[in-house]
Amino acid sequence: MTSIQNSKPNFHNILLPWLDVLAITAWGILILKYWLTGKLNLLIHPDYFWLVNLGGVGLLIVGFAKGAQLWQRRHRYEVPNNQQHINLFPPGWGSALLLTSAILGFIITPRVFASQTALDRGVTELIGATRAQPQAFRATVRPEERSLIDWVRILNVYPEPDAYTGQKVKVQGFVIHPPELEKDHLILARFVITCCAADVYPIGLPVKVPDNNQQYPADTWLEVEGQMITETVAKKRQLTIKANSLKKIPQPKNPYSY
Repeated sequence: MTSIQNSKPNFHNILLPWLDVLAITAWGILILKYWLTGKLNLLIHPDYFWLVNLGGVGLLIVGFAKGAQLWQRRHRYEVPNNQQHINLFPPGWGSALLLTSAILGFIITPRVFASQTALDRGVTELIGATRAQPQAFRATVRPEERSLIDWVRILNVYPEPDAYTGQKVKVQGFVIHPPELEKDHLILARFVITCCAADVYPIGLPVKVPDNNQQYPADTWLEVEGQMITETVAKKRQLTIKANSLKKIPQPKNPYSY
């Protein structure tokens, strides 16, 4: 009499396919959640939102289709063949890791890069080594209407600080305190994303404050109004904002520039 014990399903063989479905579906939901809650702009350049969202929708379609297929076959069990496969992880581990990372994504909110990241990536080279593309700045805009990234981009085209001396300025950014700066200076900075958070880099300008810079802690967001002057800051001759007004502002909903 032929034994059929090996053909009976067990809990392990039933669970693993559903674990795949859960992992795929969870990632699709997580991607769309980031988009709907406005957190996707902390991770991806807006030009790529459509591609990321398309991927999220694709994952949901695959997850639902796989789930429907498993549900239809829930009363049937096919005996697995004896063909051997080489896997990096034991069966189910890959899906478990994907599902775990998706769950962590639901729990942990993406955070904006802070001033320490800017210091680590070379805040003292913000003007000279910025990767901001010069063709992107708006040369016809009035000086007081230029953003911080506009100023840095125009400096990449014509870096002579004296050309801008006396021009009015009104910009927003977060505070950085490089250790080599004097107590009456700080750096006003923004992070720029070219593709995703992995390639983010800082841009910024020195600000001469009318009092001690310790009144403006690192990572504080400020709106600075004043005029441009030329100063030697950290042993470099640089275009500097002489601040007449420094106003603390909330962190913008989208803190990055592009």
